[in-house]
Amino acid sequence: MTSTRRWAALAVLAAAVLLLAIDGTVLALAVPALTRSLAPTAEQILWIGDVYSLALAGLLVLMGNLADRFGRKRVLLAGSVAFGAASLVAAFSTSAEALIGARLLLGVAGATLMPSTLSLIRNIFPDDVERTRAIAIWSTAFGAGSAIGPMIGGFLLEHFWWGSVFLINVPVMIVVVVSGFFLLPESRDPEPGQFDLLSAVLSMATIVPLVYAVKHLAFDGVLLASVTVGLVSGLLFTRRQRRLPQPMLDVELFRNRAFSGAVAANVIAIFALTGLLFFFSQYLQFARGLSPLRAGLAELPATIASIAVVVIIGVTARLLGHGRAIALGLALAGAGLAIVAGAANAPFYLLILGLVPIGLGIGLAMTLTGDAIVSAAPPRKAGSVSAITETANELGVVLGIAVLGSLLTAVYRNAVVTPPGMSAEDVARVRDSLGSALQVLRPEDAQHARDAFILGMQTTSLVAAGLTVAAAVLAWAVIPSKPVA
Repeated sequence: MTSTRRWAALAVLAAAVLLLAIDGTVLALAVPALTRSLAPTAEQILWIGDVYSLALAGLLVLMGNLADRFGRKRVLLAGSVAFGAASLVAAFSTSAEALIGARLLLGVAGATLMPSTLSLIRNIFPDDVERTRAIAIWSTAFGAGSAIGPMIGGFLLEHFWWGSVFLINVPVMIVVVVSGFFLLPESRDPEPGQFDLLSAVLSMATIVPLVYAVKHLAFDGVLLASVTVGLVSGLLFTRRQRRLPQPMLDVELFRNRAFSGAVAANVIAIFALTGLLFFFSQYLQFARGLSPLRAGLAELPATIASIAVVVIIGVTARLLGHGRAIALGLALAGAGLAIVAGAANAPFYLLILGLVPIGLGIGLAMTLTGDAIVSAAPPRKAGSVSAITETANELGVVLGIAVLGSLLTAVYRNAVVTPPGMSAEDVARVRDSLGSALQVLRPEDAQHARDAFILGMQTTSLVAAGLTVAAAVLAWAVIPSKPVA
């Protein structure tokens, strides 16, 4: 495969992940518009954000294995067609329940895309130096999508209905399918072995119940049964993988402290970034009173900083080595989250200033942890190992929205004060979420609800900052820091 075609193929793969990043970013920006149009409850808002990642995380191991088995190009192109079709369904949803169902379909389709893109990179770029650069560009595509998403989403939300933010997926997927058909090479595991249906079921039964338990903890306390099912399924899945001659997922990789540390650092980095973006757009529009377009532009510094990582990644890895460079990135992100917490009521420029180290640090950590994980296995198993990376990413997304979103909701409900004389229905709406509260409160009472939301945002930002700094210490301790070429 010529050098020109390799980099052209990378452009196709980057376009696919660019779209997924845009899709996630514009959804967070569209939450206020969704609230006004579909009147979802606070729990439904979390489901709209989470069900996509829940389905994606639950199916990634299976889809990575299927990509290794049937061909990564074939699975990627089929998933792209399905993603475009599901986007149309989401765009024209008429209720919160219908939108949740459409997001579920998007998650299923997205699960076919993510392992295929990264595993194709593993096979297209066998040279270590080129592969690190390619993964940096692949990671940058996420940042670029996050940068473009708020601007496109803000423009669309100011001129069209909220469903228009999903329609931008369709033309991008058409480009990916057509160009990918001609440019992408096909690759698969030459000896995939027999497909193990039980392992596939156990992998889903491990992740989905655990995520469900986290999501519902703040609302109905359904925890013990889900956690039990998830943990037991995980134990059975691990035991089965160790006994199979050709496992669906090589769990022995986790015996390597550097590999496990990279996975853990990746989860926490995504956890912090996604949790921030989920409530930050609501904060900018509901608490600061910005329009969707201005809110999208306000988030731009973080995403531009994450794109800038591609410029400094080589120098940083060469001088510090992977472990220390990952630790540096996570420490920067933690500092930025602390600045955001402190600047919630401060002048706007201080708040925006805190976004720069967050974007730079998360981008640096994501690129190097992804490279460390993907490089840990032979090319023939690239799909399965890529699934570990993407599962870590999606677990971070789900946990970030679920844990930090639930924490913010709990703090808001504990702090918000309802004015006397309101009906029971209006009191319930005030306590449900800030978006609902602003629809029924008088202007003179609305500021108290905004203050309660800001307190919740500050609390969640500080919790995310503490976890990110802890992950930096972990990366420094367990991931090797031998300088690389």
